[in-house]
Amino acid sequence: MTSVNTAVQLITREEAEKGRSAAGATCSSALAKGPWEYDIAESLAGVPAYGPGASSADVAPAATPRQGQLPEQYKLASDAELDTRIRAAKQKLGDKAVILGHFYQRDEVIQYADFVGDSFQLANAALTKPDAEAIIFCGVHFMAETADILSTPEQAVILPNLAAGCSMADMADTDSVEDCWEQLEELFGTDVDADGRVPVIPVTYMNSSAALKAFCGRNGGIVCTSSNARTVLEWAFERGQRVLFFPDQHLGRNTAKTLGVPLEQMPMWNPRKELGGNDEQALLDSRVILWHGFCSVHKRFNVGQIEKARADFPGINVIVHPECPMEVVDAADSAGSTDFIKKAIAAATTPTDFAIGTEINMVNRLAAENPQHNIFCLDPVICPCSTMYRIHPGYLAWVLEELVEGRVVNRITVDDSVQDHAKIALERMLAAKPK
Repeated sequence: MTSVNTAVQLITREEAEKGRSAAGATCSSALAKGPWEYDIAESLAGVPAYGPGASSADVAPAATPRQGQLPEQYKLASDAELDTRIRAAKQKLGDKAVILGHFYQRDEVIQYADFVGDSFQLANAALTKPDAEAIIFCGVHFMAETADILSTPEQAVILPNLAAGCSMADMADTDSVEDCWEQLEELFGTDVDADGRVPVIPVTYMNSSAALKAFCGRNGGIVCTSSNARTVLEWAFERGQRVLFFPDQHLGRNTAKTLGVPLEQMPMWNPRKELGGNDEQALLDSRVILWHGFCSVHKRFNVGQIEKARADFPGINVIVHPECPMEVVDAADSAGSTDFIKKAIAAATTPTDFAIGTEINMVNRLAAENPQHNIFCLDPVICPCSTMYRIHPGYLAWVLEELVEGRVVNRITVDDSVQDHAKIALERMLAAKPK
């Protein structure tokens, strides 16, 4: 099976030869270009952007990290040349460097990863290589920050492309969350109830900045992943009367719903409005206060896609990620983290039809790895995660060859004042293992 990148290149080329747009097959013909072209465009425009893909319409904050110009030799190198250079650099570095690859990375990058997994698995994988001098994180910015917090001070964490951020993570900034917290403290007070629970516990999804993880650490809160969100919410309810959950409203709503929390007790907090756009009573009656954030990849899935999959393949197994909207999760057969999805397919002992609602690179890879099954993405349009897609073999070759020469580029460091409190929240997360 061809990779997502190869498919995009072929579709874009064929449509261009016919004088047509690739729209309908892919969400942007710009996906066929090298990510360095987006770097150039952002530099000329003077403002950052997430690039083509699912987050192209999301507005990137002014402070969003940008990638400097990739040296010309890496832009011009063929796929075969980049492959030779990456493998040679890896061999020279040996155990001095470890490459972590998120499930959503393009196949052309994943093939070089020493560990492949979701954010929770990769956070743990970073801990297993304390002797590696460099951790090259093929993922996005908040993941690299987490690796820096959990790794030793002697280890350098490297993000091959600094522009690989996350639009969902950017939807909850420190100032907005601090302002929300002040309003909630004024409304709820600080008194504990008869069970010793504080008025509210902050819970941040892994897809957030190190500063927000530190906020949770300072305020008795915790970090969660899609793998352990239910366990974390149970942890939080033991300690708090209610939860402030950010930045992803859908993961918060879908997880709380499985715990029996009614929708009327899950008000949304819009940071642009006083009291988040709620009246005081709604907040006082709440169990989970949801932040107005979302994943642009998982927001693309809808019930109509599920209905079509069921009509085309009676008896199909529909599995979606809990970052999808509630109505999509309700219409699916099951919902779970990327690792959950992977394990569900592995558990199928007979040829099965699967429709998967998560990022296309992972779905495509699952289909290639499990040819006995019919596996396809619910969304018929090829539209990868904009920021994951900005990691390209050219950037990986560059950072590895710089390491061979004794130079560390694109290092991600989290300030000590942030690290201490963020580590508290992350260690609580790592201890919250799903039952």
